[in-house]
Amino acid sequence: MAFADTSSGAEPAPAARRPAMPETRIDRRFAALRTEGRAALVTFITAGDPDPETTAALLAGLPQAGADVIELGMPFSDPMADGPAIQASSQRALRGGQTMARTLDLVRGFRARDDETPIVLMGYYNPIYVYPVPDFLRDAREAGVDGLIVVDVPPEEDEEICLPALEAGLNFIRLATPTTDDARLPAILANTSGFLYYVSITGITGTAAPDVDAVHGEVARIRRACDLPIAVGFGVRTPDQARAIAKGADGVVVGSALVSAIAESLDAQGRAGARTVPAVLDLVRGLAEAVRGG
Repeated sequence: MAFADTSSGAEPAPAARRPAMPETRIDRRFAALRTEGRAALVTFITAGDPDPETTAALLAGLPQAGADVIELGMPFSDPMADGPAIQASSQRALRGGQTMARTLDLVRGFRARDDETPIVLMGYYNPIYVYPVPDFLRDAREAGVDGLIVVDVPPEEDEEICLPALEAGLNFIRLATPTTDDARLPAILANTSGFLYYVSITGITGTAAPDVDAVHGEVARIRRACDLPIAVGFGVRTPDQARAIAKGADGVVVGSALVSAIAESLDAQGRAGARTVPAVLDLVRGLAEAVRGG
């Protein structure tokens, strides 16, 4: 599955041939936050959940609510690394007719108003493969996407999507997990750019709370081999958790809590209501205050 790339028994990835890249919005955002002396709040929502208009409104409001980086999920019918909340969000989006082309249209609409906040598309390889890859990378770059997280493509397959993405000027962000040992870590880091996403729990998204001390210890270990910012996600749901994680990381990723807030605001027919967008943005404000040390 997606996290086969973290198994310690795998063969090392081939020697890196990472293309030279210009500075990206992601690079600039993390550099700015370093000067502020604080961690980033990285927020995840699924494109088209429950409809494109709601996603567009959320994208417009997230930066003002305190999101420093936005991860936008690419809906997929079999999101095997995700827990029930994000799985359900993908299903709602797909039932509403969300496609990859419509997801890129949402990014274009966002970029018409905001040219600074980084946008990372997160998901699985299948929707990119069928687009297909060269067209997707061209269109994603043109739309204003800054980076990709493709959780089911291991480093051994960097030629498939990672290196072409870097050549297109898109950061390719990999995941490390609690099972990523020192022998495996160089393969994970070889072509990673933008930031490294540390998965704070074993298992799927949103199903357990992270052990903060263990997470800080793992982040410190990875820092010895990595000069990239390290953002921590999977299992972070509350402002208190975000505050605690932020003390030892460069970023805190929150996703399941936000898509759960969307789900809880929907009517009996699964439609967004007047409280949908405010409910999510209110939660983001609380998380942002916590990450900033409030």
